[in-house]
Amino acid sequence: MVEKQEEMKDLLLKMKDEILKGINKAVKSGTESGAGEPTGDIYDQASSERDRELGLLLNDRERGKLRQIDEALIRIEDDEYGVCEECEEEIPLGRLKVMPFARFCVRCQSDMEKLQAQTKRFEEERAFREITFGEEEEG
Repeated sequence: MVEKQEEMKDLLLKMKDEILKGINKAVKSGTESGAGEPTGDIYDQASSERDRELGLLLNDRERGKLRQIDEALIRIEDDEYGVCEECEEEIPLGRLKVMPFARFCVRCQSDMEKLQAQTKRFEEERAFREITFGEEEEG
């Protein structure tokens, strides 16, 4: 068990280092290209703005991944790593190697995603009914 945790800790630290390097590279290239007055025609400016927004979105995703990695490192220190937070069964090593910051086993993760999808679908249907009912009331 200790060997597995050390292996996963090394993998998590490597992932964290790669993400931080990628973010630093993106920040440096963004500050170099974003400096000064807008250049080029409107299409060039729109393309640059889209690239900048995409960079910000990716940075948000990377920050989320960093948070998950840090939480996994804390679970290793607390000796709670590799245990599903839902069913408390051991998460298989194969899953941890693919997703070392996993908090749930495949079965519990799948169940949670199904429930989230059902909840989202229910909320969308409710919002649609409210919009439809509201339009009929106005007429």
